[in-house]
Amino acid sequence: MVMFLAVFLSLYAVINYYIFIHGWQALEGLHQIRIVYLVIFLIASLSFIVAKFMEKILSPLLYDILLGIGSFWFAFMLYFFLSILLIDLFRLSCLVFHFNPAFLSQNYIALKQYTILAVVTLVTIIVAAGYINTRMFSVKKLEVQIPKHAGNLKELNAVLISDVHLSPINDGAHLAKIVNKINELKPDIVFIAGDLVDDNAKILEERNIGWALRNFKSKYGTYAITGNHEFINGIDDCVKYMDYYGLNLLRDSVVKVDNSFYIAGRDDRANRQFAKGKRKTIPEILIGADTSLPVILMDHTPFGLDEAMNAKVDLQLSGHTHHGQLWPLNFITKMVYEKSWGYLRKDNTQYYVSCGVGTWGPPVKIGSPSEIVNLKIKFAQ
Repeated sequence: MVMFLAVFLSLYAVINYYIFIHGWQALEGLHQIRIVYLVIFLIASLSFIVAKFMEKILSPLLYDILLGIGSFWFAFMLYFFLSILLIDLFRLSCLVFHFNPAFLSQNYIALKQYTILAVVTLVTIIVAAGYINTRMFSVKKLEVQIPKHAGNLKELNAVLISDVHLSPINDGAHLAKIVNKINELKPDIVFIAGDLVDDNAKILEERNIGWALRNFKSKYGTYAITGNHEFINGIDDCVKYMDYYGLNLLRDSVVKVDNSFYIAGRDDRANRQFAKGKRKTIPEILIGADTSLPVILMDHTPFGLDEAMNAKVDLQLSGHTHHGQLWPLNFITKMVYEKSWGYLRKDNTQYYVSCGVGTWGPPVKIGSPSEIVNLKIKFAQ
């Protein structure tokens, strides 16, 4: 944890310095604007750090304000960084290839000022569009055939969500809209594939964030698993939080539903890093289960997909990747995960990796929707 924080803060500082110094240079000659720029930059870049490290001494209102500013800054920071990097690469190519167009040498100071204005305008539009995208839920409909008999059950109308990331940013009102949208689909069962929370349980309880979790309407109930953020924010308190709102939390356990199918839930891989624990293997979880019936597994982080295939799991539901959340980070998640987002089949095991209905950090999504997955699971007749 200490090493992670050290790397994160170092990288954060370097990127912010890179952005700041370019903005400062671009405002050459505008002394008063430079002072305003300095103040705004310090507030934006330090808000998240101050909120997280000083949460215990901040008032709830100040914490929420700083968290909001700091969260949005992550999106601004990424696109400012990419914009400046492209400009620097262009300048470097001009030097290497001795390319010197007239507009670069005529009134260079004014050019820098127009450039920073254009970059700020463009990035603001991108972030605003990404924020709107997070608040417009997309329902992904997917039909899944499982060639096993499930007692008298022929079809299951299931809804999958992951990565809700409840916080003062993704708050109770936002959650209520998610729940209402899910209820419109009239699900038989609801799956929450990890990272329900994005702040410690005390803060969520103080803000009454989570009340809408009691409003899910389904025949078989709502089943959830842990994600890495449940461990980051204190697993014991997060478990109590989910229990309080009536979620069926599966931690390396399996449950038989209506004598028709099984739901297995794995603790997230973060168990080892943040709680010094060890999660069970899939075969260990399924000991005693009649695998002639359909088995649906929830595993938050979609690493090692062959594990489910080798254990003869019929359907695995995952999240975690956010499909990068902010383009072009999706290219990184595509390299890291066998499946960054969407449907996959390996032998007789099917997988769906959700890009998430919520967001980590900035409430901004570029390149993927805020996704609610409606699974029509059909069993052998």
